[in-house]
Amino acid sequence: MKQVLFSLITACVFVGSACAGEAKVSWQELEKFTDIRAANESQQGFQTRIVKEFDLIFADLAKSLPDGYQLEVNVTDLDLAGEVNAANRALRIVKPVSWPRMRFTYTLKNAGNEVLASGKESLKDMGFMSGSRTPSGISSFPYEEKMLHDWFVRQQRAKIFPK
Repeated sequence: MKQVLFSLITACVFVGSACAGEAKVSWQELEKFTDIRAANESQQGFQTRIVKEFDLIFADLAKSLPDGYQLEVNVTDLDLAGEVNAANRALRIVKPVSWPRMRFTYTLKNAGNEVLASGKESLKDMGFMSGSRTPSGISSFPYEEKMLHDWFVRQQRAKIFPK
């Protein structure tokens, strides 16, 4: 019985990952972004972590796209929720007036490499402190993750992105 259960779980994991879209994220001039200021770590280390975590967020969103689809994103600006005080760089203080913002362009391609959708986005979530924070819990940037998740769902509901 355990063998059968293990086989079913393994098959579901592989089928789920085989039937998923992919994301390709590029970052344009991180050093010029509005606010990606590090608090209690080096700026270079923080930027590396931002890139890795946002790449994972977009990859997680793209999993709901059909097999062979690719979402290409070029991030042009990021303003993280909260702010790091110049006097006390130990932590990022999050207040309702310092909402997250993000600018990027995107292109969605199908398995035949045809462009199905493209656009330029300027997202902000002024109500970021109300409601649930993070859909997946994979990121240490929950407000920004929720903002991106909400955008992706809106794209699907508008039938710009397939489900």
